[in-house]
Amino acid sequence: MSIQNNPEIEIEKVDSVSKRLASCKSISLIGLDGFSVDVQAYISNSSPGVSLVGLPDSSLSEAKSRVIAAYQSVGFWMPEGHITFNLAPASLPKHGPSFDLAIALALAAADSKIPEENIPEITKTYFVGELGLDGRIHGLKGILPMVRSAKKVGAEKIFVPKCDEEEARLINDIEIIGVGHLVEVMTYFNAKVQKIPYQLTQRVKNFTACGTINSPKDFSDILGQDEAKKALEIAAAGGHNCLLVGPPGTGKTMLASRFVSILPDLETEDSIDVTSIHSLSGSLSKAELIKTPPFEAPHHTATAPAIIGGGSGIPKPGSVSRAHKGVLFLDEAPEFSPRVLQTLRQPLESGEVIIDRAQGSARYPAKFQLILAANPCPCGMGMSEIDSSGNSDKSRCKCTSLERRRYFAKLSGPLLDRIDLITTVPNIKAQDYLSKDIESSATIKQRVIEARVKSKERLKNTPWKLNSEVPGSFLRKQLGINNKIVKRLSAAVDMGIISMRGADRSLRIAWTLADTEGKESPQLEHITRALEFKGNET
Repeated sequence: MSIQNNPEIEIEKVDSVSKRLASCKSISLIGLDGFSVDVQAYISNSSPGVSLVGLPDSSLSEAKSRVIAAYQSVGFWMPEGHITFNLAPASLPKHGPSFDLAIALALAAADSKIPEENIPEITKTYFVGELGLDGRIHGLKGILPMVRSAKKVGAEKIFVPKCDEEEARLINDIEIIGVGHLVEVMTYFNAKVQKIPYQLTQRVKNFTACGTINSPKDFSDILGQDEAKKALEIAAAGGHNCLLVGPPGTGKTMLASRFVSILPDLETEDSIDVTSIHSLSGSLSKAELIKTPPFEAPHHTATAPAIIGGGSGIPKPGSVSRAHKGVLFLDEAPEFSPRVLQTLRQPLESGEVIIDRAQGSARYPAKFQLILAANPCPCGMGMSEIDSSGNSDKSRCKCTSLERRRYFAKLSGPLLDRIDLITTVPNIKAQDYLSKDIESSATIKQRVIEARVKSKERLKNTPWKLNSEVPGSFLRKQLGINNKIVKRLSAAVDMGIISMRGADRSLRIAWTLADTEGKESPQLEHITRALEFKGNET
Protein backbone atom coordinates (compact mmCIF):
# COMPACT_ATOMS: atom_id res chain seq x y z
CA MET A 1 0.00 0.00 0.00
CA SER A 2 1.40 3.42 -0.93
CA ILE A 3 1.80 6.22 1.59
CA GLN A 4 -0.46 8.47 -0.50
CA ASN A 5 -3.35 5.99 -0.16
CA ASN A 6 -2.95 5.45 3.57
CA PRO A 7 -4.66 8.28 5.49
CA GLU A 8 -3.29 7.16 8.86
CA ILE A 9 0.30 7.42 7.67
CA GLU A 10 -0.42 10.82 6.08
CA ILE A 11 -1.87 12.22 9.31
CA GLU A 12 1.03 10.89 11.34
CA LYS A 13 3.44 12.54 8.91
CA VAL A 14 1.73 15.95 9.21
CA ASP A 15 1.70 15.75 13.02
CA SER A 16 5.37 14.86 13.03
CA VAL A 17 6.20 17.91 10.93
CA SER A 18 4.03 20.25 13.00
CA LYS A 19 5.90 19.35 16.16
CA ARG A 20 9.15 20.42 14.51
CA LEU A 21 7.73 23.62 13.05
CA ALA A 22 6.87 26.79 14.96
CA SER A 23 6.46 30.48 14.25
CA CYS A 24 6.00 33.88 15.86
CA LYS A 25 5.79 37.42 14.52
CA SER A 26 8.02 40.46 14.13
CA ILE A 27 8.00 43.82 12.35
CA SER A 28 10.13 44.99 9.45
CA LEU A 29 10.40 48.66 8.53
CA ILE A 30 10.74 50.17 5.07
CA GLY A 31 10.90 53.88 5.68
CA LEU A 32 8.34 54.65 8.39
CA ASP A 33 6.01 51.96 7.11
CA GLY A 34 6.19 48.57 8.81
CA PHE A 35 4.81 45.21 7.77
CA SER A 36 4.23 42.00 9.70
CA VAL A 37 6.77 39.20 9.27
CA ASP A 38 6.15 35.55 10.14
CA VAL A 39 9.34 34.17 11.66
CA GLN A 40 9.30 30.40 11.17
CA ALA A 41 11.68 27.75 12.51
CA TYR A 42 11.75 24.18 11.16
CA ILE A 43 13.96 21.33 12.44
CA SER A 44 14.47 18.57 9.87
CA ASN A 45 16.19 15.20 10.18
CA SER A 46 18.84 15.99 7.58
CA SER A 47 22.48 16.93 8.13
CA PRO A 48 23.12 19.38 10.99
CA GLY A 49 23.30 23.03 9.98
CA VAL A 50 21.47 26.35 10.11
CA SER A 51 19.90 28.25 7.20
CA LEU A 52 18.21 31.66 7.16
CA VAL A 53 16.02 32.51 4.17
CA GLY A 54 13.59 35.30 3.29
CA LEU A 55 15.79 38.01 1.71
CA PRO A 56 17.89 38.91 4.78
CA ASP A 57 20.65 41.53 4.53
CA SER A 58 24.17 40.92 5.86
CA SER A 59 23.47 42.08 9.42
CA LEU A 60 20.38 39.87 9.55
CA SER A 61 22.25 36.88 8.08
CA GLU A 62 24.60 37.08 11.07
CA ALA A 63 21.59 36.47 13.35
CA LYS A 64 22.26 32.72 13.10
CA SER A 65 25.45 33.03 15.14
CA ARG A 66 23.93 35.43 17.67
CA VAL A 67 20.82 33.30 18.22
CA ILE A 68 22.77 30.03 18.62
CA ALA A 69 25.06 31.56 21.26
CA ALA A 70 22.16 33.23 23.11
CA TYR A 71 20.10 30.01 22.94
CA GLN A 72 22.88 28.07 24.59
CA SER A 73 23.41 30.80 27.18
CA VAL A 74 20.07 29.97 28.79
CA GLY A 75 21.04 26.31 29.12
CA PHE A 76 19.55 24.84 25.91
CA TRP A 77 21.47 22.48 23.63
CA MET A 78 21.01 22.97 19.93
CA PRO A 79 18.65 20.33 18.48
CA GLU A 80 19.97 17.63 16.19
CA GLY A 81 19.21 18.01 12.50
CA HIS A 82 19.09 20.93 10.10
CA ILE A 83 17.42 24.15 11.33
CA THR A 84 15.79 26.41 8.76
CA PHE A 85 14.59 29.89 9.64
CA ASN A 86 12.21 31.55 7.21
CA LEU A 87 11.10 35.19 7.23
CA ALA A 88 7.83 35.48 5.33
CA PRO A 89 6.84 37.09 3.04
CA ALA A 90 10.04 36.14 1.24
CA SER A 91 9.46 38.68 -1.55
CA LEU A 92 10.15 41.68 0.72
CA PRO A 93 13.72 42.48 1.87
CA LYS A 94 14.49 42.33 5.61
CA HIS A 95 17.28 44.19 7.31
CA GLY A 96 18.85 44.75 10.70
CA PRO A 97 19.15 42.71 13.91
CA SER A 98 15.60 43.34 15.17
CA PHE A 99 14.48 39.76 14.29
CA ASP A 100 16.93 38.03 16.68
CA LEU A 101 14.48 37.67 19.56
CA ALA A 102 11.69 36.33 17.33
CA ILE A 103 14.06 33.79 15.74
CA ALA A 104 15.12 32.52 19.19
CA LEU A 105 11.49 32.14 20.34
CA ALA A 106 10.50 30.30 17.16
CA LEU A 107 13.45 27.94 17.65
CA ALA A 108 12.52 27.26 21.29
CA ALA A 109 8.93 26.50 20.29
CA ALA A 110 10.00 24.16 17.47
CA ASP A 111 12.48 22.46 19.82
CA SER A 112 9.68 21.72 22.31
CA LYS A 113 11.35 23.83 24.99
CA ILE A 114 8.08 25.73 25.49
CA PRO A 115 4.99 23.88 26.77
CA GLU A 116 2.37 23.02 24.19
CA GLU A 117 -0.28 25.19 25.84
CA ASN A 118 1.85 28.33 25.36
CA ILE A 119 2.50 27.80 21.64
CA PRO A 120 -0.72 29.55 20.44
CA GLU A 121 0.18 32.65 22.43
CA ILE A 122 3.69 32.76 20.95
CA THR A 123 2.30 32.38 17.44
CA LYS A 124 0.32 35.64 17.66
CA THR A 125 2.82 37.63 19.76
CA TYR A 126 5.28 40.12 18.23
CA PHE A 127 8.97 40.22 19.21
CA VAL A 128 11.65 42.79 18.35
CA GLY A 129 15.14 42.94 19.80
CA GLU A 130 18.81 42.28 19.11
CA LEU A 131 20.45 39.44 21.02
CA GLY A 132 23.94 39.52 22.46
CA LEU A 133 25.99 36.35 22.63
CA ASP A 134 25.28 36.15 26.38
CA GLY A 135 21.52 36.38 25.84
CA ARG A 136 21.16 40.03 26.70
CA ILE A 137 18.65 41.98 24.59
CA HIS A 138 20.05 45.19 23.14
CA GLY A 139 18.16 48.31 22.09
CA LEU A 140 17.20 49.25 18.55
CA LYS A 141 16.71 52.32 16.43
CA GLY A 142 13.15 52.88 15.29
CA ILE A 143 11.29 51.20 18.17
CA LEU A 144 8.50 53.79 18.03
CA PRO A 145 7.60 53.23 14.33
CA MET A 146 7.93 49.45 14.86
CA VAL A 147 5.42 49.44 17.71
CA ARG A 148 3.18 51.83 15.82
CA SER A 149 3.22 49.53 12.78
CA ALA A 150 2.57 46.47 14.95
CA LYS A 151 -0.52 48.16 16.34
CA LYS A 152 -1.71 48.99 12.81
CA VAL A 153 -1.49 45.36 11.70
CA GLY A 154 -3.52 44.21 14.70
CA ALA A 155 -0.90 43.22 17.28
CA GLU A 156 -2.14 43.07 20.86
CA LYS A 157 1.19 42.31 22.57
CA ILE A 158 4.81 43.06 21.68
CA PHE A 159 8.10 42.29 23.44
CA VAL A 160 10.72 45.07 23.16
CA PRO A 161 14.18 45.63 24.67
CA LYS A 162 13.99 46.86 28.26
CA CYS A 163 15.97 49.99 27.44
CA ASP A 164 13.42 50.88 24.73
CA GLU A 165 10.33 50.19 26.83
CA GLU A 166 9.75 53.81 27.78
CA GLU A 167 9.85 54.90 24.14
CA ALA A 168 7.57 52.01 23.08
CA ARG A 169 4.93 53.04 25.64
CA LEU A 170 4.39 56.28 23.74
CA ILE A 171 1.99 54.18 21.62
CA ASN A 172 -1.29 53.43 23.39
CA ASP A 173 -3.69 50.48 23.16
CA ILE A 174 -1.05 47.77 22.73
CA GLU A 175 0.54 45.72 25.54
CA ILE A 176 4.27 46.49 25.86
CA ILE A 177 6.57 44.03 27.64
CA GLY A 178 10.14 45.18 28.17
CA VAL A 179 12.76 42.43 28.58
CA GLY A 180 16.49 42.62 29.19
CA HIS A 181 17.57 38.99 28.73
CA LEU A 182 16.43 35.97 26.74
CA VAL A 183 15.88 34.01 29.96
CA GLU A 184 13.14 36.48 30.95
CA VAL A 185 11.23 35.81 27.73
CA MET A 186 11.62 32.04 28.06
CA THR A 187 10.45 32.17 31.68
CA TYR A 188 7.42 34.24 30.65
CA PHE A 189 6.29 31.35 28.44
CA ASN A 190 7.09 28.72 31.12
CA ALA A 191 10.07 27.28 29.28
CA LYS A 192 12.22 24.94 31.39
CA VAL A 193 15.37 27.05 31.28
CA GLN A 194 18.47 26.57 33.37
CA LYS A 195 18.29 29.23 36.08
CA ILE A 196 21.59 30.83 35.26
CA PRO A 197 22.58 33.83 37.40
CA TYR A 198 23.19 37.06 35.56
CA GLN A 199 23.54 40.66 36.63
CA LEU A 200 21.15 42.58 34.43
CA THR A 201 21.68 46.27 35.01
CA GLN A 202 19.15 48.76 33.73
CA ARG A 203 20.58 49.79 30.39
CA VAL A 204 19.85 53.31 29.29
CA LYS A 205 19.74 54.13 25.61
CA ASN A 206 22.54 56.47 24.56
CA PHE A 207 20.39 59.30 23.32
CA THR A 208 22.07 61.96 21.22
CA ALA A 209 21.14 65.59 21.24
CA CYS A 210 18.94 66.83 18.43
CA GLY A 211 17.40 70.15 17.49
CA THR A 212 13.92 69.30 18.70
CA ILE A 213 14.15 70.14 22.38
CA ASN A 214 12.92 73.41 23.80
CA SER A 215 15.47 76.15 23.33
CA PRO A 216 16.00 79.27 25.43
CA LYS A 217 16.57 81.32 22.27
CA ASP A 218 14.08 84.16 21.99
CA PHE A 219 13.30 86.94 19.51
CA SER A 220 13.84 89.45 22.30
CA ASP A 221 17.59 88.71 21.96
CA ILE A 222 17.64 90.43 18.55
CA LEU A 223 18.05 94.19 18.36
CA GLY A 224 16.32 95.99 15.51
CA GLN A 225 15.50 94.10 12.28
CA ASP A 226 11.77 94.80 12.67
CA GLU A 227 11.14 94.19 8.97
CA ALA A 228 12.85 90.79 9.01
CA LYS A 229 11.00 89.82 12.20
CA LYS A 230 7.71 90.74 10.57
CA ALA A 231 8.58 88.65 7.53
CA LEU A 232 9.29 85.62 9.73
CA GLU A 233 6.03 86.17 11.62
CA ILE A 234 4.15 86.11 8.31
CA ALA A 235 6.10 82.99 7.29
CA ALA A 236 5.16 81.26 10.56
CA ALA A 237 1.49 82.27 10.33
CA GLY A 238 1.04 81.04 6.76
CA GLY A 239 3.63 78.27 6.51
CA HIS A 240 5.60 80.20 3.88
CA ASN A 241 9.22 79.64 2.85
CA CYS A 242 11.54 82.59 3.39
CA LEU A 243 14.86 83.95 2.14
CA LEU A 244 16.92 86.38 4.25
CA VAL A 245 19.49 88.43 2.32
CA GLY A 246 22.03 90.70 3.98
CA PRO A 247 25.70 91.33 4.76
CA PRO A 248 27.57 89.27 7.39
CA GLY A 249 26.85 90.01 11.04
CA THR A 250 23.38 91.47 10.61
CA GLY A 251 21.58 88.64 12.44
CA LYS A 252 20.32 86.33 9.68
CA THR A 253 21.38 83.18 11.52
CA MET A 254 20.06 84.48 14.85
CA LEU A 255 16.68 85.20 13.28
CA ALA A 256 16.44 81.81 11.62
CA SER A 257 17.54 79.87 14.71
CA ARG A 258 14.77 81.53 16.73
CA PHE A 259 12.07 80.89 14.13
CA VAL A 260 10.84 77.68 15.79
CA SER A 261 10.17 79.65 18.98
CA ILE A 262 7.21 81.38 17.29
CA LEU A 263 5.77 78.23 15.71
CA PRO A 264 2.78 76.49 17.37
CA ASP A 265 3.39 73.16 19.08
CA LEU A 266 2.82 70.01 17.07
CA GLU A 267 -0.54 68.26 17.02
CA THR A 268 -0.65 64.67 18.35
CA GLU A 269 -0.43 62.80 15.02
CA ASP A 270 2.29 65.12 13.74
CA SER A 271 4.15 64.67 17.02
CA ILE A 272 4.12 60.87 16.64
CA ASP A 273 5.35 61.14 13.02
CA VAL A 274 8.20 63.47 13.98
CA THR A 275 9.21 61.35 16.98
CA SER A 276 9.14 58.20 14.82
CA ILE A 277 11.50 59.78 12.28
CA HIS A 278 13.97 60.82 14.98
CA SER A 279 13.71 57.40 16.62
CA LEU A 280 14.60 55.75 13.31
CA SER A 281 17.45 58.24 12.79
CA GLY A 282 18.86 57.60 16.26
CA SER A 283 18.62 61.32 17.06
CA LEU A 284 15.86 61.16 19.67
CA SER A 285 16.95 63.25 22.63
CA LYS A 286 14.71 61.56 25.21
CA ALA A 287 11.92 58.99 25.37
CA GLU A 288 8.96 61.30 25.01
CA LEU A 289 6.91 62.66 22.14
CA ILE A 290 8.47 65.66 20.43
CA LYS A 291 6.09 68.60 20.79
CA THR A 292 8.32 71.38 19.47
CA PRO A 293 8.72 71.70 15.68
CA PRO A 294 12.16 70.30 14.77
CA PHE A 295 14.95 72.53 13.49
CA GLU A 296 17.57 71.16 11.11
CA ALA A 297 20.55 73.24 10.00
CA PRO A 298 22.95 71.13 7.87
CA HIS A 299 26.38 72.50 6.96
CA HIS A 300 26.86 73.76 3.42
CA THR A 301 29.27 70.85 2.73
CA ALA A 302 26.44 68.31 3.24
CA THR A 303 25.88 65.87 0.39
CA ALA A 304 22.58 65.12 -1.35
CA PRO A 305 22.11 61.77 0.50
CA ALA A 306 22.68 63.57 3.81
CA ILE A 307 19.98 66.10 2.96
CA ILE A 308 17.45 63.86 1.19
CA GLY A 309 18.30 60.52 2.83
CA GLY A 310 20.08 57.38 1.70
CA GLY A 311 22.76 54.95 2.75
CA SER A 312 23.38 51.28 2.06
CA GLY A 313 20.49 48.84 2.23
CA ILE A 314 17.15 50.40 3.06
CA PRO A 315 17.63 54.22 2.87
CA LYS A 316 17.66 56.20 6.11
CA PRO A 317 15.91 59.58 6.58
CA GLY A 318 17.88 62.74 5.76
CA SER A 319 17.70 66.32 6.97
CA VAL A 320 14.50 67.11 5.02
CA SER A 321 12.65 64.28 6.80
CA ARG A 322 14.10 65.11 10.21
CA ALA A 323 12.77 68.63 9.59
CA HIS A 324 9.25 67.29 8.89
CA LYS A 325 6.63 69.63 10.41
CA GLY A 326 9.45 71.96 11.36
CA VAL A 327 12.19 74.07 9.78
CA LEU A 328 15.05 73.31 7.40
CA PHE A 329 17.56 76.16 7.59
CA LEU A 330 20.30 76.52 4.98
CA ASP A 331 22.81 79.12 6.11
CA GLU A 332 25.01 80.58 3.37
CA ALA A 333 22.64 78.96 0.86
CA PRO A 334 24.66 79.86 -2.29
CA GLU A 335 27.58 77.88 -0.85
CA PHE A 336 25.57 74.64 -1.03
CA SER A 337 26.11 72.36 -4.00
CA PRO A 338 23.68 73.16 -6.86
CA ARG A 339 22.82 69.45 -6.94
CA VAL A 340 21.80 69.58 -3.27
CA LEU A 341 19.68 72.70 -3.79
CA GLN A 342 17.90 71.17 -6.76
CA THR A 343 16.97 68.05 -4.78
CA LEU A 344 14.86 70.27 -2.51
CA ARG A 345 12.38 71.09 -5.27
CA GLN A 346 10.52 67.78 -5.18
CA PRO A 347 9.95 67.57 -1.38
CA LEU A 348 8.93 71.24 -1.33
CA GLU A 349 6.18 70.41 -3.83
CA SER A 350 5.02 67.00 -2.60
CA GLY A 351 5.84 67.08 1.11
CA GLU A 352 7.60 63.70 0.99
CA VAL A 353 10.66 61.97 -0.42
CA ILE A 354 10.80 58.57 -2.11
CA ILE A 355 14.30 57.06 -2.17
CA ASP A 356 14.85 54.10 -4.50
CA ARG A 357 17.67 51.62 -3.96
CA ALA A 358 18.42 48.18 -5.37
CA GLN A 359 17.33 46.53 -2.12
CA GLY A 360 14.09 48.49 -1.84
CA SER A 361 12.39 51.87 -1.75
CA ALA A 362 11.66 54.02 1.28
CA ARG A 363 9.08 56.76 1.61
CA TYR A 364 9.54 59.45 4.25
CA PRO A 365 7.41 62.51 5.00
CA ALA A 366 9.21 65.81 4.38
CA LYS A 367 6.74 68.65 4.85
CA PHE A 368 8.94 71.44 6.19
CA GLN A 369 9.38 75.19 6.02
CA LEU A 370 12.52 76.25 4.19
CA ILE A 371 14.47 79.21 5.55
CA LEU A 372 17.46 80.37 3.48
CA ALA A 373 20.09 82.90 4.43
CA ALA A 374 22.46 84.41 1.89
CA ASN A 375 24.96 87.19 1.43
CA PRO A 376 24.32 89.40 -1.59
CA CYS A 377 27.75 88.57 -3.06
CA PRO A 378 30.88 86.53 -2.23
CA CYS A 379 32.37 89.23 0.03
CA GLY A 380 28.98 90.02 1.53
CA MET A 381 29.17 93.79 1.07
CA GLY A 382 27.08 94.13 -2.08
CA MET A 383 24.17 96.02 -0.46
CA SER A 384 23.16 99.62 -1.06
CA GLU A 385 22.40 100.54 2.57
CA ILE A 386 24.06 103.80 3.73
CA ASP A 387 25.69 103.67 7.17
CA SER A 388 26.08 106.55 9.66
CA SER A 389 29.37 107.64 8.12
CA GLY A 390 27.76 108.09 4.72
CA ASN A 391 29.39 105.04 3.18
CA SER A 392 27.44 102.18 1.67
CA ASP A 393 28.22 98.50 1.94
CA LYS A 394 28.21 98.35 -1.83
CA SER A 395 31.04 100.92 -1.98
CA ARG A 396 33.17 98.52 0.11
CA CYS A 397 32.35 95.52 -2.09
CA LYS A 398 35.35 94.22 -4.07
CA CYS A 399 33.33 91.80 -6.21
CA THR A 400 32.77 92.42 -9.88
CA SER A 401 29.24 92.60 -11.24
CA LEU A 402 29.78 89.21 -12.92
CA GLU A 403 30.88 87.66 -9.60
CA ARG A 404 27.79 89.05 -7.89
CA ARG A 405 25.47 87.64 -10.54
CA ARG A 406 27.17 84.25 -10.55
CA TYR A 407 27.10 84.02 -6.76
CA PHE A 408 23.39 84.66 -6.30
CA ALA A 409 22.52 82.77 -9.49
CA LYS A 410 23.41 79.58 -7.60
CA LEU A 411 19.92 79.91 -6.16
CA SER A 412 18.09 78.84 -9.31
CA GLY A 413 14.87 80.34 -10.57
CA PRO A 414 12.81 77.16 -9.91
CA LEU A 415 14.02 77.14 -6.28
CA LEU A 416 13.33 80.86 -5.77
CA ASP A 417 9.89 80.30 -7.29
CA ARG A 418 9.13 78.19 -4.22
CA ILE A 419 10.20 80.96 -1.84
CA ASP A 420 7.21 83.10 -0.84
CA LEU A 421 9.04 85.79 1.16
CA ILE A 422 12.32 87.45 0.23
CA THR A 423 13.47 90.17 2.63
CA THR A 424 16.66 92.08 3.30
CA VAL A 425 18.44 92.11 6.66
CA PRO A 426 20.44 95.37 6.71
CA ASN A 427 23.14 96.50 9.10
CA ILE A 428 21.87 97.46 12.55
CA LYS A 429 21.58 101.20 13.18
CA ALA A 430 23.05 102.91 16.24
CA GLN A 431 19.60 103.66 17.69
CA ASP A 432 18.75 99.95 17.68
CA TYR A 433 21.23 99.44 20.53
CA LEU A 434 19.06 101.68 22.70
CA SER A 435 15.84 99.76 22.01
CA LYS A 436 14.09 98.57 25.16
CA ASP A 437 10.62 97.57 24.02
CA ILE A 438 11.47 94.37 22.08
CA GLU A 439 8.75 91.77 21.54
CA SER A 440 9.36 88.31 22.92
CA SER A 441 8.81 85.08 21.02
CA ALA A 442 5.79 84.31 23.21
CA THR A 443 4.02 87.50 22.08
CA ILE A 444 4.71 86.85 18.41
CA LYS A 445 3.78 83.17 18.79
CA GLN A 446 0.36 84.11 20.15
CA ARG A 447 -0.36 86.21 17.06
CA VAL A 448 0.83 83.34 14.86
CA ILE A 449 -1.53 80.91 16.63
CA GLU A 450 -4.47 83.30 16.26
CA ALA A 451 -3.74 83.77 12.54
CA ARG A 452 -3.51 80.01 12.00
CA VAL A 453 -6.80 79.45 13.82
CA LYS A 454 -8.43 82.02 11.55
CA SER A 455 -7.08 80.46 8.34
CA LYS A 456 -7.94 76.94 9.55
CA GLU A 457 -11.52 78.01 10.21
CA ARG A 458 -11.78 79.56 6.74
CA LEU A 459 -10.37 76.39 5.13
CA LYS A 460 -12.20 73.85 7.34
CA ASN A 461 -14.09 72.25 4.45
CA THR A 462 -10.99 71.96 2.27
CA PRO A 463 -7.94 69.66 2.34
CA TRP A 464 -5.71 72.59 3.38
CA LYS A 465 -4.87 74.19 6.72
CA LEU A 466 -2.30 76.87 5.86
CA ASN A 467 -2.37 79.62 3.25
CA SER A 468 0.89 78.37 1.72
CA GLU A 469 -0.87 75.12 0.77
CA VAL A 470 -3.83 76.71 -1.01
CA PRO A 471 -3.77 77.01 -4.83
CA GLY A 472 -4.14 80.49 -6.23
CA SER A 473 -7.31 79.60 -8.16
CA PHE A 474 -9.13 78.89 -4.89
CA LEU A 475 -7.97 82.16 -3.33
CA ARG A 476 -9.00 84.16 -6.38
CA LYS A 477 -12.41 82.52 -6.33
CA GLN A 478 -12.84 83.57 -2.69
CA LEU A 479 -12.15 87.19 -3.64
CA GLY A 480 -14.24 87.24 -6.80
CA ILE A 481 -12.95 87.74 -10.34
CA ASN A 482 -13.82 91.43 -10.44
CA ASN A 483 -12.16 92.24 -7.13
CA LYS A 484 -9.74 95.20 -7.28
CA ILE A 485 -6.98 93.13 -5.70
CA VAL A 486 -7.20 90.56 -8.50
CA LYS A 487 -7.14 93.40 -11.03
CA ARG A 488 -4.03 94.82 -9.35
CA LEU A 489 -2.26 91.45 -9.62
CA SER A 490 -3.36 91.03 -13.24
CA ALA A 491 -1.88 94.42 -14.07
CA ALA A 492 1.42 93.44 -12.42
CA VAL A 493 1.50 90.26 -14.51
CA ASP A 494 0.76 92.19 -17.72
CA MET A 495 3.58 94.61 -16.96
CA GLY A 496 6.02 91.71 -16.45
CA ILE A 497 6.66 92.64 -12.80
CA ILE A 498 5.68 89.16 -11.59
CA SER A 499 4.82 85.80 -13.16
CA MET A 500 1.51 84.01 -12.74
CA ARG A 501 3.11 81.83 -10.06
CA GLY A 502 4.41 85.01 -8.42
CA ALA A 503 0.90 86.45 -8.47
CA ASP A 504 -0.48 83.41 -6.66
CA ARG A 505 2.36 83.62 -4.17
CA SER A 506 1.65 87.29 -3.48
CA LEU A 507 -2.02 86.48 -3.02
CA ARG A 508 -1.19 83.81 -0.42
CA ILE A 509 0.96 86.28 1.50
CA ALA A 510 -1.80 88.88 1.32
CA TRP A 511 -4.25 86.41 2.86
CA THR A 512 -1.76 85.66 5.64
CA LEU A 513 -1.29 89.38 6.29
CA ALA A 514 -5.07 89.73 6.56
CA ASP A 515 -5.22 86.80 8.99
CA THR A 516 -2.51 88.29 11.22
CA GLU A 517 -4.49 91.54 11.40
CA GLY A 518 -7.84 89.82 11.94
CA LYS A 519 -9.32 90.92 8.60
CA GLU A 520 -11.92 88.86 6.75
CA SER A 521 -10.12 89.24 3.42
CA PRO A 522 -7.04 91.01 2.01
CA GLN A 523 -7.06 94.73 1.35
CA LEU A 524 -5.09 96.71 -1.22
CA GLU A 525 -2.40 97.54 1.31
CA HIS A 526 -1.89 93.83 1.95
CA ILE A 527 -1.30 93.03 -1.70
CA THR A 528 1.04 96.03 -1.96
CA ARG A 529 3.04 94.70 0.98
CA ALA A 530 3.10 91.22 -0.54
CA LEU A 531 4.48 92.62 -3.80
CA GLU A 532 7.18 94.43 -1.84
CA PHE A 533 8.47 91.12 -0.53
CA LYS A 534 8.84 89.95 -4.11
CA GLY A 535 10.61 93.22 -4.93
CA ASN A 536 13.24 92.48 -2.31
CA GLU A 537 14.67 89.69 -4.43
CA THR A 538 18.32 90.32 -5.16
